[in-house]
Amino acid sequence: MGILRLETIDKINSRIGRIVSLLVIGIIGITLWEVVLRYGFNRPTIWVHETSEHLFALSFLLGGAYTLSQGGHVRVDLIYSRLSDRKKAILELSTSVFFFLFVGLLLWKGGEMAWESVALLERSQSPWGPYIFHVILAVPIAAFLMLLQGLAIFGRNLKRIKDGDRK
Repeated sequence: MGILRLETIDKINSRIGRIVSLLVIGIIGITLWEVVLRYGFNRPTIWVHETSEHLFALSFLLGGAYTLSQGGHVRVDLIYSRLSDRKKAILELSTSVFFFLFVGLLLWKGGEMAWESVALLERSQSPWGPYIFHVILAVPIAAFLMLLQGLAIFGRNLKRIKDGDRK
């Protein structure tokens, strides 16, 4: 790939993955805060549950490309693990059409949804009613990061097929 090197894509998604993993600490912190207030002082909050959902959604969405880069998404290893490197690459290339269709659709429709949400400064319908456009905006961003990582994997698979089963 000319514009972005494969290693650069890996580094971008690795850095984002490490950063969004810290959101879990935020979820733990505010949940602990809620437990102390609710059971220690009988003063529950209305914002902790929804905030933790937002943080989880952001970590899930933005961590997807990192998970892809690490080979952490579901696959049937019973068959896959028995294949040579070249055959694994051929299998991944042949199924990548489904990946690119899905990510392309997610980027397109997620982008439309995010555009509308940001334009409206969309809020939750809960009694607290926080803004939610930032979470919806993460959908096309996550899809773009997944697309980049998918292209990096695609490029590596082409190289594996070209090189054969040489180590």
